[in-house]
Amino acid sequence: MDGDHGTDALDARLRAFDAELANLRARVTELQAASANAPKAAQGQEDKLSLIVFSGTLDRLIAAFVLATGAAAMGMQVSMFFTFWATAGLRQDARQLKKTLLERAFGWMLPKGARRLPLSHMNMAGGGPLMIRHVMKQKGVASVEEMMTLSAELGVSIYVCTMSMDLLGMKEAEMIEYPGLSYCGVAKFLETAAPGKLTLFV
Repeated sequence: MDGDHGTDALDARLRAFDAELANLRARVTELQAASANAPKAAQGQEDKLSLIVFSGTLDRLIAAFVLATGAAAMGMQVSMFFTFWATAGLRQDARQLKKTLLERAFGWMLPKGARRLPLSHMNMAGGGPLMIRHVMKQKGVASVEEMMTLSAELGVSIYVCTMSMDLLGMKEAEMIEYPGLSYCGVAKFLETAAPGKLTLFV
């Protein structure tokens, strides 16, 4: 009887082992299938960086263009989408246009171009940006205007949010001259950004 009981226990353990082995084989098959499909998914992603530039401060605009030019120099395709307060950084310093009273009010309150942008911290009534620009020049760091020029040379695409321009009373005629500068809504930009590997919000 004891021998029969021992045989039954061994058979049960063997069956459990067989079941576990079958589970492992099934899992290995799943992993192999996932591994085989992974390169196909990766091939669908473009070597592209998309930057959503929201903040209208000098330091963050500098950071955005440092990322853009760095990625473009590495061979990545780069697109920048300027929305809300960041659009003020793309305005020309002096451009008189016919606007409504409300549009003119926004124009008076918003900075006219990158040279007028405040800092997000230690702005010091406009003294902070002057200090940062001075230190950048001393350290041999390109100004944001020079980074914009470099971005154009490296083929960085800039898109401006049309909704933000409408809300803030901005016109296409007052934007900077930049090769291939485009105007679009968020849906269009997301369509261009979707195939890319990386999207950042600044």
